[in-house]
Amino acid sequence: MSPVATELLPPAAASALEGRILIVDDEEAVRESLQTLFLMENFGVEVAVDGAQGWDRFQAACYDLVLVDVALPGGSGLNLLRRLREVSSVPVIMISAFATVEMAVQAMQGGAQTFLQKPWNNEKLLADVRGAIAAAHVQQENEQLKRAFKQRYNFENIIGKSEAMLRVFDWVAQVAPSRSTVLLQGESGTGKELIAKALHAHSARGEFPFVPVNSGSMATDLLESTLFGHVRGAFTGAIAPKKGLFEAADHGTIFLDEIGNMSIETQAKILRVLQDRRFMRLGSNEELQVDVRVIAATNVDLQALVAEGKFRDDLYYRLNVLALTLPPLRERREDIPALSEFFLAKYSAENRCEPVRHLTPEALRCLMEYAWPGHVRELENAVERAVVLSHGPMIGPDLLPEGVRGESLGRDWPSTADPASRSLPAVVDEFERRLIVDMLEQTHGRQTEAAERFQIPVSTLNQKIKRFGIDVKKIGR
Repeated sequence: MSPVATELLPPAAASALEGRILIVDDEEAVRESLQTLFLMENFGVEVAVDGAQGWDRFQAACYDLVLVDVALPGGSGLNLLRRLREVSSVPVIMISAFATVEMAVQAMQGGAQTFLQKPWNNEKLLADVRGAIAAAHVQQENEQLKRAFKQRYNFENIIGKSEAMLRVFDWVAQVAPSRSTVLLQGESGTGKELIAKALHAHSARGEFPFVPVNSGSMATDLLESTLFGHVRGAFTGAIAPKKGLFEAADHGTIFLDEIGNMSIETQAKILRVLQDRRFMRLGSNEELQVDVRVIAATNVDLQALVAEGKFRDDLYYRLNVLALTLPPLRERREDIPALSEFFLAKYSAENRCEPVRHLTPEALRCLMEYAWPGHVRELENAVERAVVLSHGPMIGPDLLPEGVRGESLGRDWPSTADPASRSLPAVVDEFERRLIVDMLEQTHGRQTEAAERFQIPVSTLNQKIKRFGIDVKKIGR
């Protein structure tokens, strides 16, 4: 078989490859066996007989994964792994006929994705290869997104490529330089504080303090003392004067989270600061003046609270100068892979996990199909939990919270009995995904035939399959 196996494929097949693999092994039978297996699974394959040839081939072309035998003539596979890691993050799987625990530890510490022993199990090998390539592609896409956003906006820790998030980025870039008050709306966990920090960082106030305040977690007296400060003797226990957070935020930004939970009395004092930039410490008659931009956030409908008499209408209009509603995670599912990889890298580093953890395709599918009532915060917590509980580089569904994997495994046609409880795009997406899965089951995984029955181009069907995280290989069995 030719060492450059992709030349045996027709142009149409080569353009739709699942990935390009470099096999480095000195045994001809092993090379041919692996080459045949991967070609049958629609991978492009090249082979090398030793470390030197493998290094030359790697430098001459681009690969999605490298499969390396530990024992190679003219230098071990571990040496080749070390050289690969010095120049690239391409996933590497090590194989050996004489595996030892020490050898496996060396390979994993050296940056190998996983370690397999000959003779291998074809299904497990293919699953490991697909998982490693998928994880690497998501990571690369995530890095590209971060670089692009850094060049365009320099937003730290805000990940997203969906149309909804791109609109958010454009809005933040336009609004940040202004001095106007901002109201951020959205469900809990959608990232309102991150957006507030981005607005502050990209304003002329960026070099001054950003002061967050959880307005809904404190009693009225404590909140007012925290915001405005107090003088000595203002109340029992006030044994010394204290500056408030508005003073601390002078020339900077104060972020009032959960502002809908403030008392009417506190709302009146906030209104005065917005109107006059003046306030008094508790127990004092002296007015203080500050130059502070106010960014408020809420997860409730302030207009409804105004109608109920629980929120001042004049304060609402003062806050609602520039308003932004952040999209829930269920309406930006295409951001889940990049967000997941970001959190995997973050918590792998925090927990000193080497190599960095990645998701299997099955685990990613669970994340993509879950409803995420807690949004990005819930996703972050789920990923952190999985990293802490993991023992290897790949994270499967078993390490995800029971509710996350349970909803995916038990999913059926979505009910529309209570349409008001779910967004229309989310319901439509679920129906569309099930239609595609059912059609692929009818055609035994043949995408061309499925596209013909749907009367759409194959490329359109492929995009939808990727978007919904559908595992065609499983359906086609």
